[in-house]
Amino acid sequence: MKIKAYLKPSCGWSNGVRAVMSKHGLAFEDIDIINNRANYAEMVAKSGQPLSPCVEVDGVMLADISGEEVENYLLSNDLVKNSAASADVPLNAGCSDEEHAKMATKTVRFF
Repeated sequence: MKIKAYLKPSCGWSNGVRAVMSKHGLAFEDIDIINNRANYAEMVAKSGQPLSPCVEVDGVMLADISGEEVENYLLSNDLVKNSAASADVPLNAGCSDEEHAKMATKTVRFF
């Protein structure tokens, strides 16, 4: 299975996606959309929208998705089996105030 995850380096939603990948032992490409303008542009072009995280699984784009939703997609399509392992972070939570403050220290202009 080929997985490309368009994620922010520090974000509750992005960390939830990473936790699902770890929980199920899945190899994936972690694509930084904050520090690389081209990665962000690729995500928007492929997903048709500007919100993250976006996860591409074997060519299927899951746009603006939480870790919980990614896990549900993987389970319902028999791409993974239920795992007793626990995630180390919430799978369906936005950014904390601390994460927002950290992101606010950088001015990022994409267009």
